[in-house]
Amino acid sequence: MSSRPAGSRTIDEILAAARGRLRRLGPAEAQQAAGRGAALVDIRPQAQRATEGEIPGALLIERNVLEWRLDPASSARLPIARYDLQVIVVCSEGYTSSLAAAALQDLGVSRATDLDGGFRAWQAAGLPVTPAAPAAPAAPPGHSSES
Repeated sequence: MSSRPAGSRTIDEILAAARGRLRRLGPAEAQQAAGRGAALVDIRPQAQRATEGEIPGALLIERNVLEWRLDPASSARLPIARYDLQVIVVCSEGYTSSLAAAALQDLGVSRATDLDGGFRAWQAAGLPVTPAAPAAPAAPPGHSSES
C-alpha cells in the first residue's frame, strides 16, 4: 500500500463528514415525511431494484444523474427540483445515500437527507414494498426461448 497523499481522506472519513451534516431519518420518520410531501428518492440501479423490490411512490433517479435532476439551476432538472425541497435519498443499506444527500446539500438543497439503513431498513420495518419481480424460469438445457 502506498502512502496517502497529503489532504486525502478515506471513504470512512468522507462518509462520517457527510453524515455529520445530515439529520438522517429512520424508516417510520421517512414514511411520515413522504406523507407530508417530502420526495423519497431511490438512487439504486434498476437491476438492484428488480432484485430487492421498490418503495411504492418513490421517485426513481439513479445515482449517476441525481445532481443534474435535483439541482434547481441545472438545465436537466426535474420539475420538482427546488432549493427548499425536502429530499430523502434511499439506497440499499444507507451508505451511498449519505454521500448523495451531502452532494445535494452542496448544491443548495438544504433539506436533503437520507434513509438510515436504506431500503433494507424500510423493508425490515414492515413498511410497504413492491416485491421484486420473480425471475423468469430458465429454459431447459438445449432449448432457446428464441426458437
